[in-house]
Amino acid sequence: MKTVKIIEHGTVANYRTDFFGYFGWPTITRMDDGTLVVVASGLRNGHVCPFGRTSISFSQDQGKTWTHPRIITDTPLDDRDAGAVCVGGLTLLVTWFITDNRPIVERLVQQFAAGEVKDAVQVARWQDGVRDVNDTVSIRWSGAWTRISDDGGITWEKPTRVRLTTPHGPIRLRSGNLLFLGKEYGPTIETFRKGSGDIMSMASSDRGRSWSDGGRVPLFPGTDCTQYHEPHVVELPDGRLVGHLRFHATDAQKATLGADGSLMQTESRDGGVTWSPCRPLGWHGMPAHLIQHSSGTLVSVYGYRHQPYGQRLALSDDGGATWRHDQVLRDDGPTWDLGYPSSVELPGGDLLTVYYQQPAAPTDKCGILWTRWKLE
Repeated sequence: MKTVKIIEHGTVANYRTDFFGYFGWPTITRMDDGTLVVVASGLRNGHVCPFGRTSISFSQDQGKTWTHPRIITDTPLDDRDAGAVCVGGLTLLVTWFITDNRPIVERLVQQFAAGEVKDAVQVARWQDGVRDVNDTVSIRWSGAWTRISDDGGITWEKPTRVRLTTPHGPIRLRSGNLLFLGKEYGPTIETFRKGSGDIMSMASSDRGRSWSDGGRVPLFPGTDCTQYHEPHVVELPDGRLVGHLRFHATDAQKATLGADGSLMQTESRDGGVTWSPCRPLGWHGMPAHLIQHSSGTLVSVYGYRHQPYGQRLALSDDGGATWRHDQVLRDDGPTWDLGYPSSVELPGGDLLTVYYQQPAAPTDKCGILWTRWKLE
């Protein structure tokens, strides 16, 4: 039975005292030349704010050191999450979604007027952040998007609206095609905020420039689509697809399906045309990212938002039939505001997992951190 050995921890981006120092929801991928890439929603003020931008950082030494984050997308609204996949060579595809946070700013102003919020500078900056946002701007930008670079992230094509969103974006199949398991964004930002939209798949054979619809994931009996979010999928050597979905149980469901913020699993044996009904895995994780290690072990990493807060993982040596969960990568998170880990395997078999977390104190802005570890 394999065990987890932690080698070291490090940092991609840490600006914990800056007003715009908050970074969250990262994804790591590797280009075909070996360059590691991390994208995230960065230079924010908080978990939800008007200022999210999509940032990108690079490492040429297997993740030990990273370039300063560079902004590749900054729309008038809040650019959230950031998925990335190398489509081949130096071609990168980045995904994210965008929300209009004017209601959040209005609530902050009301809290300031009531004396519940004391920071006048924050209130003024947030108001300034949405000063040029109107309904026309909101309709133009709200939704799920992709963007492509053919030169390793130096220049980027114009953003393209897509049907689905998920934190870590699509995966590159062994065929070279892309498979995107995500949640429908539409039809409006209001319905998306309420959790409407199915979990379904799309496929692309032209490096993400066009997509064809796959199948919808059948839900566990007694649940509805508003409880399912943020899926990720991995392809096994036999072509089978295994997906993990973030699931929010109701109070009545927790006793049988696990704690709120647990995981569901679905599988496909026909390239995403049809999916098996979701089955509850019974442990807490928000959300998961899957890869298959060169040893054959399936690895699912996830944020752990119960005390002790941190990053954990589950291992499967039988293709996802059974899992050994809650292996600890770290458990020193100051608060619940962390997670969204993703991993790559390094030459030699070590794994590098990146995630977001407050670096030291509850008052810190969240940064992008990493852990290098191995299976023994």
